[in-house]
Amino acid sequence: MDPRLQRRAQAKAAELGLSFAEYVRRLVMHDLGDPRPRADISLLFDLGASDEPTDIARDKDQLVGEAVWREYQRKTGKGRQARRSGSRR
Repeated sequence: MDPRLQRRAQAKAAELGLSFAEYVRRLVMHDLGDPRPRADISLLFDLGASDEPTDIARDKDQLVGEAVWREYQRKTGKGRQARRSGSRR
């Protein structure tokens, strides 16, 4: 580091009541930021709540329909009312 720049940095550290090392540490921390935590890969597994295996490719329309229906019932408080005939198989 250029001696003139170091003297200025030391003066600034003293002005802030910090050691030069702490001043530099804070500057580096500010520049780099906190390390980003890595996502826990286990969050991607075991998402389903069904007791039986499902075939998403084959059953996706039915599964999405059931999930939407349950959400509708939850939001409206309608309980388990019968759906229109022919709309569910």
